[in-house]
Amino acid sequence: MSLHHLLFPILILAFSAASSLAATAKDQTLNTHQAEFFNPKLPPRILSSSKKFEGSSDIVDLRYHMGPVLSSSPINIYLIWYGSWSVSQKLLIKDFINSISPSATPSPSVSDWWKTVSLYTDQTGANVSRTVVIAKEHSDTGYSRGSHLTRLSVQQVIATAVEAAPFPVDHRNGIYLILTSQDVTVEDFCRAVCGFHYFTFPSMVGHTLPYAWIGNSGKQCPEVCAYPFAVPGYMGGGGPGSLAPPNGDVGLDGMISVIAHELAELSTNPLVNAWYAGEDPTAPTEIGDLCEGLYGTGGGGGYIGQVMRDQKRKTYNMYGNKGRKFMVQWIWSPVLKACAGPNALD
Repeated sequence: MSLHHLLFPILILAFSAASSLAATAKDQTLNTHQAEFFNPKLPPRILSSSKKFEGSSDIVDLRYHMGPVLSSSPINIYLIWYGSWSVSQKLLIKDFINSISPSATPSPSVSDWWKTVSLYTDQTGANVSRTVVIAKEHSDTGYSRGSHLTRLSVQQVIATAVEAAPFPVDHRNGIYLILTSQDVTVEDFCRAVCGFHYFTFPSMVGHTLPYAWIGNSGKQCPEVCAYPFAVPGYMGGGGPGSLAPPNGDVGLDGMISVIAHELAELSTNPLVNAWYAGEDPTAPTEIGDLCEGLYGTGGGGGYIGQVMRDQKRKTYNMYGNKGRKFMVQWIWSPVLKACAGPNALD
């Protein structure tokens, strides 16, 4: 989310999910080949502290605060791999990011999902760019700031990349995306956040740059940050099981949905003065927060919504490039004033 991606799925009114994307359903043809549809009810994540109960335009006060959005095309992702990453892990995440831009991928696709993000505009009427590219990568395999990062040392990781990669200073349309491997601990990770976005301080990096951090929770807290692919341990064998991740990696598949959440919010609120609900810019409720825990039609009240399952029982709700499948949460549409996703069935 905004300053932080809340861990716990909010309660979503079921009727809002039922109304999502009704206006655009005719443009969203599901690829039903070898897929079944289901809407599982899953146990909640641990100790939900969320007080949000969003999903109706009557109670959501999402407003524009006159700040910039990332409207220049393309949006450049400067990707920092912090820690130990395998080639296959990197390829999976890069395939997701590269799936955001318009493509010939069948619906429901990641690029269809990003169309909702691109509906947001700045005060000139310029929309968030439809095109997102990985402009440059940097691997920090030496753990330059150690195996435990604070919020400030995350910014120091960016400073190192700008100095050593070297990454350009891209004020206009750059996103600096820091991904930490599963052996790296981060301040508040698993306890209060799964990821967060903000902007760098000139005193730390020398520039004001929008950035996001997301951690791989596979070994640390999958039941918290890779939900719904892992469920709280206290459920034991007595409750519903977790869902099978589309790419066979609980940590990474869960991480991809958090990456999507943060990129959507960072593009629509890069300096925390554009699109958000609430009066406090230090704790804004943004377009991903409003739909957290919702992945399809009929979600809410413990249901994640109608999603797809292939012949190998792997669960997903949209397609990406290279035949990839992903499970990504829905986001708030400024047009429908409801949570929206390309796999809506109504």
